Amino acid sequence: MIDNSAMVWAIIAVLGVGTFLIRFSFLGLIGDRPLPDFLQRLLRYVPVAVLPALVAPQVVWPNATAGVFDPLRFSVGIVTLVVGIVTRQVLAAIIAGAGVLLIGLLITAGA
Repeated sequence: MIDNSAMVWAIIAVLGVGTFLIRFSFLGLIGDRPLPDFLQRLLRYVPVAVLPALVAPQVVWPNATAGVFDPLRFSVGIVTLVVGIVTRQVLAAIIAGAGVLLIGLLITAGA
């Protein structure tokens, strides 16, 4: 852990500038030009890749500091995935996952 608060703020500032430059290089420099077709096809998959990357760690290891696997949350992830694939409906997958989580939490709280 860094004890010097000036160092922390310097790191935050450098990372902020770096993030801005990465985004500006894509949006600012080529934002007014049409993108090639292959790049437009690839960009369609960004949300599909980001959402599972954000959710997966919490599904597999909800308590990462303890390194404990939670079978309830893993089963909720599997149900959500299967419902999403079968129905091709995001809302149906979310509702099914939330329902399984709620029922599982009610069952485990009562036990």
